[in-house]
Amino acid sequence: MRNINKLIVIGDKLLIKPEEESGKTTSGLYLPPGVKEKENIQSGYVIKIGPGYAIGMPADDEPWKEQKEKVKYIPLQVKEGDLAIFLKKDAYEIEYDHEKYFIVSQTAILLLIRDDF
Repeated sequence: MRNINKLIVIGDKLLIKPEEESGKTTSGLYLPPGVKEKENIQSGYVIKIGPGYAIGMPADDEPWKEQKEKVKYIPLQVKEGDLAIFLKKDAYEIEYDHEKYFIVSQTAILLLIRDDF
């Protein structure tokens, strides 16, 4: 994850590092490689988050005034470090720096597990 700071996440998107899959069930059975890939739900840790949902600024009636900020954002509910359970069909799998990640919209998140409560 040494180059992860170069990535900029846009809008309501999240960058998620999937949990390590052992390929073994809780009872000790080893699963063939294709079994885990067919599951609809995936989990992983949120590595980076986007700024949120963009909302437009109201039109200013004084056009000569310098506008410092043109876009404001509604922040996301997700925080970096959260364990996210999400729909795999709504995620985009990428590989960056020889690591597997998912790009997921906040709307695909089903549940968050946060340790700081």
